[in-house]
Amino acid sequence: MLQIGLRAHDYGTNVSPEKLADILAPYKPDCIQLALAKALSHIPGPGGLSPGYARSIRNIFEERGIAIAVLGCYINPVHPDPAIREKQLRRFEEHLRFARDFGCSLVGTETGSCSGDCSFHPDTEKPETLDLLCRSLERLINTAEKCGSIAAIEAVADQHTVSSIEKMRIVLRRLASPCLKVIYDPVNLIPHAGLCESGLYESGLYESQKDFFAEAFAAFGDEIAAVHAKDFRMDAGGKTGTLPAGTGELDYPALLSLIAERKPGIDILLENSSPDTGKQAIAFLRSLNPSYAGA
Repeated sequence: MLQIGLRAHDYGTNVSPEKLADILAPYKPDCIQLALAKALSHIPGPGGLSPGYARSIRNIFEERGIAIAVLGCYINPVHPDPAIREKQLRRFEEHLRFARDFGCSLVGTETGSCSGDCSFHPDTEKPETLDLLCRSLERLINTAEKCGSIAAIEAVADQHTVSSIEKMRIVLRRLASPCLKVIYDPVNLIPHAGLCESGLYESGLYESQKDFFAEAFAAFGDEIAAVHAKDFRMDAGGKTGTLPAGTGELDYPALLSLIAERKPGIDILLENSSPDTGKQAIAFLRSLNPSYAGA
């Protein structure tokens, strides 16, 4: 049975953990992705996390039947300012040290760019940027291996250091650690491109999304530890990739069939849903997962 969950900060930001848990409970998610800095108020500063704090947050959500699947700690591991990069890496390491006290093992981030705010920068495509990313990840992996936790990375096409299926494969093979995994977001891997005159996508997706998903699973399927679910549309102006699941063009029956075969029981976390769309998006995914008891 697939576990369907929510990204917590889509439903509340800068609120107490009790209030956030109460906001999320009516949606009946199996799990959440919790980015402390984005969702909660009064979080501890650098060096302030502790087992007791983590357990208290875990207990609040567990009392409402909600598991924490992923700690979001979005940093720029190739930040052009070494001092800022160091500060961010230390914050991620702190999350890794206490992840299991929150009741999960995964701490997730995207892979950044040569712009401090992770926006597009042409130098992000350079080999030396990939080298820098790998050095940053080696450090995080070292901490994860000591703590029994997992650093999970997410690709973003056109913009971030890991921008394609092939680059994800390269990084995973180069670092080869059981403590480095993937948060798979198929929409993030579709480049922003318009339509060809033939009507086919210039993105490499073309009309066979099933093949697109299969390519990703062939490259790094064994390393996928969680899935992000949203939707997209393509038109002559390019990709709109910030839609709630079930409202766009993603072939969810094909995707969920592959996930159920290769990754049964994996956490699937909705992105870009909201209080207005969350129940509909969860119901949509559960309707395609007949084994779900509430479907």
